[in-house]
Amino acid sequence: MKRSTTTPARTHLTRAGVAAAAVLLLAGCGSDGSSASASDDTSADAASSSSPAGDDASATGLSVTDPWVKATDGGMTAAFGTFVNETGADITVVGASSDVAGVVELHEVLTGDGGAMVMQPKEGGFTVPAGGTHELTAGGDHIMLMELTGPLEAGQDVAIELELADGATETITAVVKPYTGADEEYAGGDHSQHSDHSDHDGAGHEHGDDTGDQ
Repeated sequence: MKRSTTTPARTHLTRAGVAAAAVLLLAGCGSDGSSASASDDTSADAASSSSPAGDDASATGLSVTDPWVKATDGGMTAAFGTFVNETGADITVVGASSDVAGVVELHEVLTGDGGAMVMQPKEGGFTVPAGGTHELTAGGDHIMLMELTGPLEAGQDVAIELELADGATETITAVVKPYTGADEEYAGGDHSQHSDHSDHDGAGHEHGDDTGDQ
């Protein structure tokens, strides 16, 4: 009789233990699943933050400090600023384009016969040394915007797309500023229509001139 009365109690305890173990097992699975999900989310966030697509603006490692364009009523003008190379290799800008100009060229200014300042296309483009800078300035290298689609007024933003030697592109936004500078002759081959640099509307490339609120 004692044996028959103790057996159901043991059976009851055994079933309770199994039920408790099942609850703990299910809880453990739920916890693991949550951890895995959180881990997956964290990994996805990390991958997203390190994705090259998020760094398009600086993917080339080239930037321009204080880019600006000389205000003009039309014809042609020039863009200036300082290229900054944040990479360990030289970067060469070989071309440029803008929706405000029909023709965009990379120019340099040299001293011609009789001491006149002569502007001409820059052979090979602008090379920005590794970890260094290259200045675009009045009286020196600059980006020439010709055949303008209309006036460029102070305060206006001008987008200029730079083409690099490796085929990559970098778009910069330059603000239009007033500037009064000297004229110089244009030695640009087929661009005879620009040989009278007074059409430049005083884009100015003479060192030492007051460039206004740069």
